[in-house]
Amino acid sequence: MSIYADRVARGDWEALGREVDAYGCALTPPLLDKDECAGIAALYDEVGRFRSTIDMERYRFGAGQYRYFAEPFPEAVAELRAALYPRLLPIAREWAGRLGRPAPWPGTLEEWLGMCHAAGQAKPTPILLRYGPDDWNALHRDLYGDLVFPLQVVIGLDEAGADYTGGEFLLVEQRARAQSRGTVTSLPQGRGLIFTTRDRPVRTKRGWSASPVRHGVSVVRSGHRRTLGLVFHDAA
Repeated sequence: MSIYADRVARGDWEALGREVDAYGCALTPPLLDKDECAGIAALYDEVGRFRSTIDMERYRFGAGQYRYFAEPFPEAVAELRAALYPRLLPIAREWAGRLGRPAPWPGTLEEWLGMCHAAGQAKPTPILLRYGPDDWNALHRDLYGDLVFPLQVVIGLDEAGADYTGGEFLLVEQRARAQSRGTVTSLPQGRGLIFTTRDRPVRTKRGWSASPVRHGVSVVRSGHRRTLGLVFHDAA
């Protein structure tokens, strides 16, 4: 077992599952140490490691920039993605059952990505994001094709309150015939936030219904905020 898989395994996944179920998000135990965070953040300037760069302001996604990793991924990125997938899989299957939807996700990430590629979704989606002062990310959902995994993880690479201020992670849930509900999380350095990709089941008087969810980042007021995003489906 790699050091990254071992760190993932240390989590209380029953408790994390309950928290994700209740709020649509939950913080993992530490997945990266401070030096590892700095090492991954520093990769941003190695342009050859990435398949594309997105300027958020140009596309009216907010302000800031992010880059999609090209394969082969850095060891930490590949190992964490593979180790987190089977831990999130029971939640994904449970949610699909509540909503009466298919649960097409096999037991390993490799098998699932093979299905994505066969469906024409072959572009890798791990992301390195970089925000500076006054940068932000508009509320959105990371949907890249018909095949979607319902959970994803973002890992903080800088220390909130020391390296930057502002830049809180935002999760906004639209509830049927009710006001939207917002959740704000300050990302601790090295820890991951599990969160809902598209929607999540919410109990209603008639049973379960899908509550749409979007995520974003509040305005960074000072400093620089870098994060690693792990999406578990590839892009068309």
